[in-house]
Amino acid sequence: MDHKKQAAEILEAIGGKENISAATHCVTRLRLALHDEGIVDDEKLNKIDAVKGSFSTNGQFQIVVGQGTVDKVYKELVALAGIGESSKEDVKEASKGKMNPLQRGIKTLADIFIPILPAIVTAGLLLGINNILTATGIFWDDQSVIDVYPQWADIANMIIIIANTAFTFLPGLIGWSAVKRFGGSPILGIVIGLILVHPELLNAWDYGKAVEEGSVPTWNLFGWEIEKIGYQGQVLPVLVAAYVLTQIELFLRKRVPDSVQLLVVGPVALLVTGFLTFMFIGPVTFAIGNFITDGLVAVFDSFATLGGLIYGGLYGVLVITGMHHTFLAVDIQLIGSTGTTFLWPMLALSNIAQGSAAFAIMLASRDEKLKGLGLSSGVSAYLGITEPALFGVNLRFKYPFVIAISSSAIAGLYISARGVLANSIGVGGIPGIFSIVSDYWLDFLVGMAIVIILPLVATYLYAKRKKDV
Repeated sequence: MDHKKQAAEILEAIGGKENISAATHCVTRLRLALHDEGIVDDEKLNKIDAVKGSFSTNGQFQIVVGQGTVDKVYKELVALAGIGESSKEDVKEASKGKMNPLQRGIKTLADIFIPILPAIVTAGLLLGINNILTATGIFWDDQSVIDVYPQWADIANMIIIIANTAFTFLPGLIGWSAVKRFGGSPILGIVIGLILVHPELLNAWDYGKAVEEGSVPTWNLFGWEIEKIGYQGQVLPVLVAAYVLTQIELFLRKRVPDSVQLLVVGPVALLVTGFLTFMFIGPVTFAIGNFITDGLVAVFDSFATLGGLIYGGLYGVLVITGMHHTFLAVDIQLIGSTGTTFLWPMLALSNIAQGSAAFAIMLASRDEKLKGLGLSSGVSAYLGITEPALFGVNLRFKYPFVIAISSSAIAGLYISARGVLANSIGVGGIPGIFSIVSDYWLDFLVGMAIVIILPLVATYLYAKRKKDV
């Protein structure tokens, strides 16, 4: 491939070098801040050999090129445009003015949770391995692997310790990422997060039982009783605490002389934030988080099939808008509060449905480039990354996307009616079955069959009838 020629064609299709404000790239995509996305020639762009799809999100115009190739095309592009290489932060800053407050809020959540996602997904996969070893009814009716082979028991115990660490110290991970996103010192974010799960505090998972027994420990501050509880598995307390910590730190850094900043900024910021969190932030956000969790659980308890139909069908739409990142926080909150989540299984099935639709286009198409794109993006979606399938194939022809979300709605209705639960967040595709509570594996497999077969067959037949691929 002539990367310089490909870059020149891309530059021409997006409106020339005058239309580029800043440019960077990630593993598979060119990420551009354009002055006017309206002048982009989508038809010309999608005919370029190197281009596998394009879409606009969060004020950025992103072009799917592919791993390995994107770096070479990017270097040629910035050289031809004469703009120089930019960082992701530069592009984000250049794109910021194009986002409304809701988009900025969603993007902030995404910037916080995406960096910690590898740790959470890894934990989910390891919990799945532990489930295979410890759950009854998988290989034997009333026994688990470690019941039959006790020599595996300690291995399973080591796995669960490794897997649970990310969830046990989740506030530390969120604190690090949130403070970094807000512009403070990430190390202080880690500390404030770990403060909220200190062993001296009552474990949040034991709080309900302690309330029933009347044994909740307290601090007495001059007659003011403050509950001495931790915030394991909670999202909101550490998010708000991280924001407050960052504002205090930035305030102090502007006013404290450099010579004593090490002795003043960190200690004062942590001390003030810690007191505010235990006295106000923690109790209020803990109550809000529990209210949201209880509300969602109540809705799905009362209207499980309707909830599954709506969420299963709309998740693909949420990915287009970027709003799916907000539900990552909801899933984490559900797992932290109840130990399971009923939302994440529908996410996994939605991703599979998009992959199946892309595979159908691959099978129906006579265009070699489209066949290759359908194959690669379908595999990617089956492994949890749907953007190439969504923006490169399904939205391009529209009906594959409609069929995919309709199929995932049907699958969502079914698994919600059956009460399918995941005990962790894993890979949001076919490997996601390992994150499902083992009692629901068969029901989840039925859901997988729906989103594999229905979009594949329906999209293929419709594509053959329409003859547009």
